[in-house]
Amino acid sequence: MIGAFFTILNETLLSVALTKLMVVFNVDATTIQWLTTGFMLVMGILMPISAVFIQWFTTRQLFIGVMTVFLLGTLIAACAVNFPMLLAGRMIQAVGTGLLIPIVMNTLLLIYRPEVRGKAMGTFGLVIMFAPAIGPTLSGVIVDLLGWRWLFIIVIPFAIFSMLFALRFLQNVGEVTRPRVDILSILLSTIGIGGTIYGFSSAGKDPEGFMSISSISVILIGLISLLLFVLRQLKLDEPLLDVRVFTYKSYSKSMSLYVIIIMIMLASEIVLPMYLQGPLGYSAKITGLLLLPGALLHGLLSPVMGSLFDKFGPRRLFIPGAFVLVGVMFFFSNISPSLPIWTFIIANIALMISISAIAMPAETNALNELPKNLYPHGTAIANTLQPFGGALGVSVLVNIMSYGRESFGEGKSEPVTEKLVDEAMTHGVHYAYWFAFALCSIAFIVALFIKKSIAPDFDQN
Repeated sequence: MIGAFFTILNETLLSVALTKLMVVFNVDATTIQWLTTGFMLVMGILMPISAVFIQWFTTRQLFIGVMTVFLLGTLIAACAVNFPMLLAGRMIQAVGTGLLIPIVMNTLLLIYRPEVRGKAMGTFGLVIMFAPAIGPTLSGVIVDLLGWRWLFIIVIPFAIFSMLFALRFLQNVGEVTRPRVDILSILLSTIGIGGTIYGFSSAGKDPEGFMSISSISVILIGLISLLLFVLRQLKLDEPLLDVRVFTYKSYSKSMSLYVIIIMIMLASEIVLPMYLQGPLGYSAKITGLLLLPGALLHGLLSPVMGSLFDKFGPRRLFIPGAFVLVGVMFFFSNISPSLPIWTFIIANIALMISISAIAMPAETNALNELPKNLYPHGTAIANTLQPFGGALGVSVLVNIMSYGRESFGEGKSEPVTEKLVDEAMTHGVHYAYWFAFALCSIAFIVALFIKKSIAPDFDQN
C-alpha cells in the first residue's frame, strides 16, 4: 500500500506543473502532454503482461524489482536536463506503476478471505483514489515553493522506505508456476492495447476527432490486434492472459458495470472542469478546489463502501449508486451558467459518492467469483480495462461535446460573441451528458442482475 500510494501519486503529480515545464524545456502543449499520455500508454501495455510476472516471480522479488524500476525512473526524471530525459524517466516510472497495481490486488485476493475482501479492496481504493486526488494540489504547492525537480525528489525517500520495509516484513504469497511465455501474444497485446488507447486518446485531442484518418487507422490496428490476441489466447494451453475469465457470469457483469463507471468518472473529470472554466468563468485553481470535496470523499469513503459490500453484498450498493448516477447525469445534461455554484459542488459530490459505492466493490465482486489460478489473469484484465475505458470515455464524450458545440453555431448569422460561445459550450456539454445519461441507464439495468459472487476454491482452514 505504501509503495502503491507513491507510484500512483505520480499519475497526477505533474498535472499543474505541465505549463511550467513547457517553459523550462521550450516545448509546446502537444509535446508536453506525452508526460501524461505516455505514462498511461505504458501502464496500459504492461497490465496484460503482469499476469506472467506474477506467475514467474515471488511476491518479494516482484515488489522489490518493481519499486527499484520506479525509483530509477524517479531519479532520472529528477536529474533531467532536457525533455527526452524527463520523458524517459516518466516512462520508466510508469513501468513500475503499471506492474505494481496488479501485484497489490493479487496479493489482497490471496491473503484476505472473500467475506472481508471488500474492506481490504476498499482500503486499496482509498490509496488509488486519494493519491490522484491530492496530486494536483501537492503539485501546485511544491512547484511554487521548491521547483519542479522536487516533484520527483520528494518521492525518493518514501520509495526507499517502502523497499526497506518490504525487505523486513513482506512475505511471499501464491505459487510460482513459471508458465511458458508466448512472444507473439505479448506483441499482439502491446499493439492492441497501446494502439487502441493511443488512438482514442489522440481522437479526444484532435480537432477532427474520430474523423481524423490517423486516429481511425490507429484504433483499427489496435482493435484488430486485440481480436487476434483473444483468438490466440483461446488456442493456447498456457495463455498469456486467460480471457476465459469472462465465461464467469458475475465477473462479466461486474466488470461491464466497472468499465461504464470508469468511463463516466474520467470523462466527467475532463468535461466538467472545462465547463466550470468556460461559461462559468472560474480559474483553474478555483475549479480544482470546487471539485476537491467530491474527489476526497470518493477516496475516504472507499473503505466504508468496501465494508458495506462485505456486510450487505453488491446489490444494496450498486442499485442505489447507479440510480443516483442516472439522476446526476440528468442534472448535468440540463445545466446552465445561471445555476448557483453550490449545485455543481453537490452534484459532483453525489457523483463521486456513487462511484465509490460501485467501482471497487464491482471489481471485488468480479474477482471473488474466480478460482485462485485465475486471480493473476482476472486482476490483469481488470487493470487493463481501467485505462482502456478511461481513454474511450474521454474521447467519446469530448467528441460528442465538440459536435454539439459546433452544431449549435451552424446556420447562425449573428456575430460571434462571448455569450454565443458560452451558449455553444453549454449545448455541447448537454450532448455529452445525455450520452452519459444513456450509459448510466445501462449501468443501472446491469446492476439489477448482479448477484453476490461466491469464491469457488478459497481455503477454508
